[in-house]
Amino acid sequence: MASLGDVTLVRELQDLLGDVRVLADPLRRHVYGKDGGIKSGDVAVVTLPENVGEVVEIVKMAARRGIPVVPRGAGTGLAGGAVPTSPSLVVSLTRMKEIAVDVESKTAWVGAGVLNLDLSRHTAPFGLHFAPDPSSQAACTIGGNVANNSGGPHCLAEGTTVNHVLAVELVTATGAVVVLGGEAPDPIGLDLRGVVVGSEGTLGIVTRALVKLTPNPPAVRTLLAAYDRIEDAAATVTEVIAGGIVPAALEMMDRLMTGAVERFVGAGFPTDAEAVLLAEVTGHPAAVDAEAALVRSVAESNHATEVRVAANETEAALLWKGRKAAFGAVAQTAPDYYLHDTVVPRTRLVEVMADIAEIAQRNDLVMMNVFHAGDGNLHPLMAFDASEDGVLDRVRAAADELARVCVAAGGALSGEHGIGLEKRGLMPLVFSEVDLDAQARLVEAFDPDGLFNPDKVLPAGSRCFDMGRPVPEGTWI
Repeated sequence: MASLGDVTLVRELQDLLGDVRVLADPLRRHVYGKDGGIKSGDVAVVTLPENVGEVVEIVKMAARRGIPVVPRGAGTGLAGGAVPTSPSLVVSLTRMKEIAVDVESKTAWVGAGVLNLDLSRHTAPFGLHFAPDPSSQAACTIGGNVANNSGGPHCLAEGTTVNHVLAVELVTATGAVVVLGGEAPDPIGLDLRGVVVGSEGTLGIVTRALVKLTPNPPAVRTLLAAYDRIEDAAATVTEVIAGGIVPAALEMMDRLMTGAVERFVGAGFPTDAEAVLLAEVTGHPAAVDAEAALVRSVAESNHATEVRVAANETEAALLWKGRKAAFGAVAQTAPDYYLHDTVVPRTRLVEVMADIAEIAQRNDLVMMNVFHAGDGNLHPLMAFDASEDGVLDRVRAAADELARVCVAAGGALSGEHGIGLEKRGLMPLVFSEVDLDAQARLVEAFDPDGLFNPDKVLPAGSRCFDMGRPVPEGTWI
């Protein structure tokens, strides 16, 4: 591998991109060495390409020198997916901001660096939006959403990001540019598009995505319900969906999180409630009124102490602003936080929430909960001060326990944050050796030399060259 001080590489990159778009000084490299999580890594040089041709040349330069390539979006990831594990060439795609909307087909080709919220703002005049809406949607990029299959609150009824990506433009390890998928919702042949979505930059660099755009609903009703017991809020979630309604969103926050949000935003959440449930139903006005009435009835039958419907769009937007500002609001509680991401069956929510509380108490940690209750995607958040001796060890121990408890309850390791560095060692909890072997072979079919984002997703030692197996010959193209 070339050394960090390979001035020839830096000069070649500067010849391609100019001095401004090649970041080689220590401070800037340090900034790009971590994401929104708690891990950091070593960056050799950062590049800021503006088109696919530049990405191709960057990949070829790195491949000739055997330098790992780490694709990166806005750095809002929380699982270490964009954190290099050895001196690497980081390809930041935030300058790739093309948006080309086809109103008739309700699709758009979108550059990897387009912000999630900017896409929906761009398409609003056409009465369309991009349905996946992570809490970080004002900062996260479409490329990052594709990499981690990051969804957000409104994936309950609409489906996750993979359901809204029709095709991807991918730069491969050989520097080829291929388009996987197409406008047809179910194209003939292998679904390589579906393989790339959620692959966390390990198969290639996604430079553009063809996304589906969803018509804005004619009517929306947003409801807030408060409870003295989190068990009653969880029961409401289960009964609403069992009653035949799949709301656009069903979000829950516990008392600690609600208090932090209210102090931060002033959204009108009751701070004395043990749990708050935010529900949204969309569709024809007559239908949403009926569904809102049913949600209210179920909430009241499960001992909600308060149920109210947002009086107008302004009030509804404020409630959602509060929900999506939850992670920022934690800064009032502690200077650092670790946000987990696991999934459990809805029917096990109450049981798992009790386990989470016990884990927090035993590890002497402040645990705040905000999650996509409708699909069981939990986001326990540990607020702490990293300067405190031993606290990171307790945080890591609690995080490991949380994942194991959720998997034991029939859940999954991640709903939308990805596996990254954070949970690669836990993959054997869910996948057998045969499963992991198949995944390793798939990665090497795309990237036989391990150029892209090494040491992510799969556990150490699971790839072909780690196990002494022959690397697949040829390429998948």
